[in-house]
Amino acid sequence: MFAFFEADRNLCCVREEDLKTAAKALRRAGFGFLRMDAPEKAAALTYLFFRDPGSGRASFLVNDPALLFQDEESAAWLSKTELVKNVNRADLTSVPQCILDCASAGTLRAVNVLHPQFPAIFRELPDDEQNTSLRRAKEAAEKRGPSFLPAGKKRVNLIAIGDVGSNILTGLHLLGGDVISEIGICDLSENTVARWEFEENQISYPWDYDRLPEVHAVKAENLFDCDVVIFAASKGIPPVGSKVKDTRMAQFESNRKIVASYARQARCVGFRGMFCQISDPVDPLARVMYLESNREESGAFDWKGLRAEQIQGFGLGVMNARAAYYAKRDPRFARFLTEGRTFGPHGQELVVADSISNYDDAVSRELTQRVVTANLEMRSLGFKPFVAPAYSSGALSVLLALRGEWHCGSVCLGKSYIGVKNRYTPYGLETEILPLPDVLFERIRDAERSLQEIV
Repeated sequence: MFAFFEADRNLCCVREEDLKTAAKALRRAGFGFLRMDAPEKAAALTYLFFRDPGSGRASFLVNDPALLFQDEESAAWLSKTELVKNVNRADLTSVPQCILDCASAGTLRAVNVLHPQFPAIFRELPDDEQNTSLRRAKEAAEKRGPSFLPAGKKRVNLIAIGDVGSNILTGLHLLGGDVISEIGICDLSENTVARWEFEENQISYPWDYDRLPEVHAVKAENLFDCDVVIFAASKGIPPVGSKVKDTRMAQFESNRKIVASYARQARCVGFRGMFCQISDPVDPLARVMYLESNREESGAFDWKGLRAEQIQGFGLGVMNARAAYYAKRDPRFARFLTEGRTFGPHGQELVVADSISNYDDAVSRELTQRVVTANLEMRSLGFKPFVAPAYSSGALSVLLALRGEWHCGSVCLGKSYIGVKNRYTPYGLETEILPLPDVLFERIRDAERSLQEIV
């Protein structure tokens, strides 16, 4: 069922029926190809698959062998139950042990051969991970971080230094010295940039003046000359006291145009870093960034822009934090703190589960409603709700992502970006797979459908 071979120092596997096609593609890309028997042990493996380039991620970490048999990427990839439904049991039992071992160790990556950037993606592997033991490869995989970013500290540029952006900036500056080398800031107002460059660089530990990353101004034309871009620009935020019920979606059309312009800029300069979408509505705008960066001038898609996994929306973090806030204050929601999860968009279609193992639909929906309307509660006090989002969804979540730690973020799952627990690893983006109850999964599926209707 699976064929094994070596190419460009990569130990690879592919479905037997795809072997000839894979060999041709590899040779066409300038890689060698050496057929081999299934190894008893492998430190790491690259699984090659064949899908339309715009159908989902170009590369991802395979943390469950059932993913090897899926025809398409979707929210079903979050549910162990749904994954197994789509696989013949005989297929699962026939998976070679070396593949199972790598999936368990976190060293099995999948790469789409049909993606235009396949040769570059294929070469993205941790240094010296081949020709070593599974134990050492697993230890290397624990040094997590996005596979498409260079090793070491990252250069970060932040777009827009308003209420949200300034708090994100402060959070990154104070807490990100371990993973950030410098922070560039850009805003329509030169005085705003000057103010925050002045303020932030006067925050310092005594006698350890290089402990925090330096903050500097960056021009708009140089925004993508970095490793990570954080987009916090927004237009048309409803004022406090307005009767707008969904303040996030109210900003969509205005922010869509702004994101599209940056998408074209990222494509033009060949940006290969990470794009963090923070302004609202987070999830649809992440999808807009992906689609618009992959259009050629005629408007046709060529998938030569940003890869789906280069883009992540950061809005779920504050929703998760708000759920925890209410769970600490109401015993009915307390299970969320140890058993709960949040899924879906930073908005009306959010899904909060009070527990995965003992899911209570009524309690979960009530908690969801409290979380979704928390921003309106803050507005009723006369304030815009931007501090918690800036830190929980922004600074803290972005730093967790750069460190390769589990965090809340919106990732590409087929035709939409959906919030889920995930992490970046040297072997690709990993999303958590859980035994989701059917009624809970249907809520997630409904959110997926709603997101697909928007973009």
